[in-house]
Amino acid sequence: MFSLIKRFIFIALLIILTGCSSSDEDTYVEKPAEDIYTEAYQAFNSQKYGQAANLFDEVERQHPYSTWAIQGQIMSAYAHYQAQQYDDAINTLDRFINLHPGHRYAAYAYYLKALCYYDQIVDIGRDQKNTQLAQAALTELINRFPRTSYAKDATLKLDLVRDHLAGKEMEIGRYYLKRKQYLAAINRFRQVIQTYQTTTHVPEALHRLTECYLALGINEEAQDSAAVLGHNFPGSDWYEDSFKLLANLNLIPKNKPNSWLNQFF
Repeated sequence: MFSLIKRFIFIALLIILTGCSSSDEDTYVEKPAEDIYTEAYQAFNSQKYGQAANLFDEVERQHPYSTWAIQGQIMSAYAHYQAQQYDDAINTLDRFINLHPGHRYAAYAYYLKALCYYDQIVDIGRDQKNTQLAQAALTELINRFPRTSYAKDATLKLDLVRDHLAGKEMEIGRYYLKRKQYLAAINRFRQVIQTYQTTTHVPEALHRLTECYLALGINEEAQDSAAVLGHNFPGSDWYEDSFKLLANLNLIPKNKPNSWLNQFF
């Protein structure tokens, strides 16, 4: 009986010692922030962006109150962006903006977030959710940091984004027009004129309005949209097409008093 107890005690001690040995092997070793950051930066330069992002995150995890941690957050987001891990980049940037809204990197954080959406813009035949998010993010950047170089680039990109969204509206409008759903088409073409007035799609939108109004027999509105088209884009092919449509019905372009178009042109 006594020998059995001794064996039990021996086995229990052996288990405890084994556990201690394992714990010693798994002991967490903290590294200096600069060393982790340097390792992360080397991985980034080697285009190992996923590994780099994890290491930049490790800087903050081990040294959350160091200056390296703030730099690490931005670089983690940038590494995710380079890896086209846009959701991870946006989450990291949102966290940075919430924690450090007044930091000197804040403008860049807003800019990089906008780029995450901008780089995901797809052709107008597909869903434009990211285009709309890009528009919102670029607009916010411009409003918050209007005098920065980021805002200048954002302004150029915003023009392209708006043109893209206008193109989507035109595509839908042409779809309705082709199927003779004229009222639905008119709503889309009006949206282009009202919301995306500075885009390249406005001349066609005015022509398509002329076409829809004539199809519905609303000649006065057709003459008005054609007149606005001729006044603002006199040398365009779209005006020539509108003029011919009117001429076929012995009509000419003619401005309508108190037209809704007057507030945009």
